[in-house]
Amino acid sequence: MKIHARTLAGALLVCVLAGWATPAAAHPFGPPSTARIEADGSHVTLSWLPAEDDWVALGQSLGAFEDPSTGTVSTELTGEQKLERSTALRDYLLEKITVAQAGRPCESRLEELRALLADGARFVFDCRSPVTEVDVTVAALTDLNTAYRTMLVANTATPGQTLFTEAQTTQRLTFSATGATGIPAQTTAVVAAAVVLVGAGAFTVLRTRRRTRTMS
Repeated sequence: MKIHARTLAGALLVCVLAGWATPAAAHPFGPPSTARIEADGSHVTLSWLPAEDDWVALGQSLGAFEDPSTGTVSTELTGEQKLERSTALRDYLLEKITVAQAGRPCESRLEELRALLADGARFVFDCRSPVTEVDVTVAALTDLNTAYRTMLVANTATPGQTLFTEAQTTQRLTFSATGATGIPAQTTAVVAAAVVLVGAGAFTVLRTRRRTRTMS
């Protein structure tokens, strides 16, 4: 784990020990959580990264941490590690963050939660067909406080930036046909043009050689 991540993990444990891990301790009125989405064929990947204190509030609400007011808090694991091992957290994330294609949910997989504070939660969605248009739902945290928001960034989709709120937890994204394969349209056009030019050049050389042989 990187030094920065270790620092955050230690700070997370301190918050739990101090009894700060409550929804009121988070910052729903601060900058929104961030997320990034990409499409490749029929697969969609999404990474969701809230602030560390928001992870604390979420973990407390799901029972990932011991309650210091009712008993002893174990220090064998950091707060981050307790979150990463929480089945309740995994179930919550899979319920609150989804992708659907043509009204049908895409099969979702949540990758192993590792370096959670630095890398966030990483999802893979397997859809039935190559992805061009999907409905993305990001409803995490809004059940703790309706002021929470998530800003989703998509490099190959329209809109390129989408804000998810308690009032609008589902948004439709349209991916470019080339965005679904990861090959930019400009690159495809350049390659096609190059193939045409090479083919034309080869044809010209072949005709020249034939003429030379005929004349000799």
